[in-house]
Amino acid sequence: MAGFEVPEHVRPIRDQVKAFVVDRVEPAEPALHAGGPEAASLLRDLQAQAKAEGLWALGHPAELGGGGMPFADYVYVNEVQGRSEYGQIALGTYTLQDSLMLHAHASPSQRERWLAPLVAADISPSFAMTEPEVASSDPTQLQTTGTLDGDEWVISGRKWFTTGAARAAYTTVMCRTEPDAPDHSAFSMIIVPTDTPGYTLVRETPVLGIQGGHYEVRYDDVRVPADHLLGERGHGFVIAQERLGPGRIFHAMRWLGQAQRAFDLLCDRLVHREAFGGPLASKQLMQQHVFDSYAQIQACRLLTLHAAEAVDRGGDARVEIGAVKVVGAKMLHDVIDRAVQAHGAAGLTDDTPLSRMYREARFARIYDGPDEVHVQSVARRLLKTYRDGGTWSFSG
Repeated sequence: MAGFEVPEHVRPIRDQVKAFVVDRVEPAEPALHAGGPEAASLLRDLQAQAKAEGLWALGHPAELGGGGMPFADYVYVNEVQGRSEYGQIALGTYTLQDSLMLHAHASPSQRERWLAPLVAADISPSFAMTEPEVASSDPTQLQTTGTLDGDEWVISGRKWFTTGAARAAYTTVMCRTEPDAPDHSAFSMIIVPTDTPGYTLVRETPVLGIQGGHYEVRYDDVRVPADHLLGERGHGFVIAQERLGPGRIFHAMRWLGQAQRAFDLLCDRLVHREAFGGPLASKQLMQQHVFDSYAQIQACRLLTLHAAEAVDRGGDARVEIGAVKVVGAKMLHDVIDRAVQAHGAAGLTDDTPLSRMYREARFARIYDGPDEVHVQSVARRLLKTYRDGGTWSFSG
């Protein structure tokens, strides 16, 4: 079973990534938040530095131009990379889920057109699954359709929270292509270049006031060649699960990086801030914040590493992944919330990174499936073990 310690062979590259994020990416955050040409130029410069220093795309397969780090090693790097929301973009791993998806399912022509440029960050991807008019926590309700008309797919519908659509070269769209098939076999993935006629950006949707690049997109009889189908017809759910499972582990590890940063800010504030005749660190209620945050981070870290180990072994790790998605998102929210509380009014402003971190943390309980769906799914799987006459072993 995985332990807390970073493997010795991973530590040197992990330390390099952490120094890169702390010394270069975190100080650049205010300028990157501002957006515009200056932010884009700054981000390109950070990416060039990462490439020059051998820190680029570490989790991507080597045959695609990445660092080729095994999944079990990369999770430790992703942990420190996650200290900043821009870490994965600056270090070339923002596209990892999409490149792995293409690597597994793309045709030769799709690979040539999109995969190599994706890993090099010459182009950016986007992924469209959720829709504004249906409960996307039950994706069998999705209404966007793809109809084969001769040698073209015709796509009609509306998606939202298509992250990065404005800068993306293409969007991988989950749509209903098999109307007479059972629900989970009725959907396919189709690659749609964003310059295709009928692909329309409706609006950018702020998340708790943050312009995070999440777009609503309308598909007005969008026509793409038949060879833009990703994988097989009716395999949309299979591909989506392959994409989302490891992705939830990546999220959880980055959340640990964010939690570490918030914990550092909490403790530094308590040690250096004076009130009522002494440092805040001497107050028992503040010490409770430290204790609770420490316990949550440590517990969640072991749970996350255990889930990563289960994924690395192969097989069905949906219990472990579902549990860590829920526990990790709550941990992140709680740790940041305590850091905000310790900073008082300053924690509500943009004088520290906590305000933005706090809002992003609340979003974590909804994206990639709301907490309630994962709780139900995990509980059902655990109970099924007992209905089938078995028991669930916590010791492996």
